[in-house]
Amino acid sequence: MLLLLPADPLDPRRVDEHFRAEGIAAREAGCLVGLVDHDALVAGRSDDALVRLPDGDDDIVYRGWMLRSEAYRQLEERLAGRGRHLRTSASEYRTAHELPGWFAALAPVTPESLWTDGPDLDELEDFCRALGPGPAVLRDYTKSLKHHWDEAAYIPDVADIPAARRVAERFVELRGEDLVGGLVVRRFERFVSAEARTWWVDGECRLVTAHPDMPGMLPPAPDLTDVAPLVVAIGLPFVTVDMVLREDGVWRVVELGDGQVSDRPSSTTPDEFVAVLARPGGVVQGGGA
Repeated sequence: MLLLLPADPLDPRRVDEHFRAEGIAAREAGCLVGLVDHDALVAGRSDDALVRLPDGDDDIVYRGWMLRSEAYRQLEERLAGRGRHLRTSASEYRTAHELPGWFAALAPVTPESLWTDGPDLDELEDFCRALGPGPAVLRDYTKSLKHHWDEAAYIPDVADIPAARRVAERFVELRGEDLVGGLVVRRFERFVSAEARTWWVDGECRLVTAHPDMPGMLPPAPDLTDVAPLVVAIGLPFVTVDMVLREDGVWRVVELGDGQVSDRPSSTTPDEFVAVLARPGGVVQGGGA
């Protein structure tokens, strides 16, 4: 495996500090490590993006900051021009990274959701009516604003259209140019546990960790009975599935994401993470803080 990591903006010969420990762990595990200029990718300068690409292993896993799907596609094309290939294709990345790509496959185990094609507030109003009365959570295709919960995330009752629109307007304002795709309104469900982040490689759950927002709060091991067949059916090479316990005792999926851009909680060691990614293995319970 070749782990392709972001270069340090201040010293492009080194791995970005946030991912440096994973780079060290990868080298110690016998993997190759390459460097990519994240800022160049974001700016659309894919020709300048590959800072260092060692010869050898063609199983390339990008591990870095979140990229828009178009930027990831440009990275794929740039690598293909050198005869190299990402483990996760651009189409697979988009399926995992954007909610409309994975929602239908996981609909039985995740909150009901409807979404617009862009930041269209009139269309959002129609979807609020279609969803029916009750609370909901607003987000875009890739991200919510849970740290702005009351003003830009939580809608107490979607039947209150003016209130729902105010939340959506604030969400669009705060996301600004970072808004991805359209507006997603998801039925609110009451959860009673911390989130568990499950890591899947080739349809197999190989690691269960805390969520990076709460690295010291590892919930009980989630029940994967209903989820596992659905994740297998999606057929994606490397994803995370965040799960949480609902008040009725049922485990629910909060999010599916591309594993390459999913953060690792500080309570899970980099060598443990790299080992799981690089080779097959059973489910490992990630360490707590």
